[in-house]
Amino acid sequence: MRTILNLFLLLGLTAGALGAQIPEGVEGTYEPHPEARKAIDQLLSPYCPGLMLEQCPAEASRILRDSIHMLAAQGWTGDELKAWMLANHGPEWQAVPDRSGAGLWAWILPPFALVAGFGTVIVVARRFSRPEDEETHEQVERPGPTPEDEARLREALRELELAEDPTFQ
Repeated sequence: MRTILNLFLLLGLTAGALGAQIPEGVEGTYEPHPEARKAIDQLLSPYCPGLMLEQCPAEASRILRDSIHMLAAQGWTGDELKAWMLANHGPEWQAVPDRSGAGLWAWILPPFALVAGFGTVIVVARRFSRPEDEETHEQVERPGPTPEDEARLREALRELELAEDPTFQ
């Protein structure tokens, strides 16, 4: 039993070392090919939905990234690599829309909607914050109280005071 456990432990340690090998023909520190990096940065992972291909921890994604790096080392361009991956896995894994055709709308509409929304907020804020026009909200001038009205008001107040406190009679 102990021997089998040691064998599994040994296999686990060597598997990590085998996965970290530098490809043939690459001397020193391995740096990713710029064309491969360009393609990988524009693709979603078909093995980890919702994650970019670069960020997916699945083994199948690592193999796909390695394949893209290998093809880039053979001279493929970033656009060719992206087209190859989308042809093999489907167009739904494209993370960045094309800058031509129907994909151009994905680049134009969001900034336009942002500017239109900002403009709408400014117009509404100005409309609610500006002072009201005097022409539209004119005050109707009412004539002041006449002398007869003032006399009746004084008499009513005098009667009210007398009703409350009979000492003022």
